[in-house]
Amino acid sequence: MPYKHNESVRHKFGKAKYRVTNWPEYNDALRKRGDFTLYFSEEAMAWWHPPKTGKRGRPFKYSAMAITVALMLRQVFRLPLRQTQGLITALAKALGKL
Repeated sequence: MPYKHNESVRHKFGKAKYRVTNWPEYNDALRKRGDFTLYFSEEAMAWWHPPKTGKRGRPFKYSAMAITVALMLRQVFRLPLRQTQGLITALAKALGKL
């Protein structure tokens, strides 16, 4: 009975909030969480970058097939986008294309 008076305000502490002060380092850390190493055959390396189109503008960095593989790996491993980016960066390094 004596503690019922403060029952409504007890155990209602907010969750601690932390400020990120170094965003580039934080983003790199999130990307590195998705770092993964695989080995590919020569055929797989051939389709990683798209062929040159000869049109104006910046050329594509990855082919449509590489993007499809990235999205499939994202679903298989249930990765957020930044970790998927880290995974694809590791794949590109393994292929020697980065």
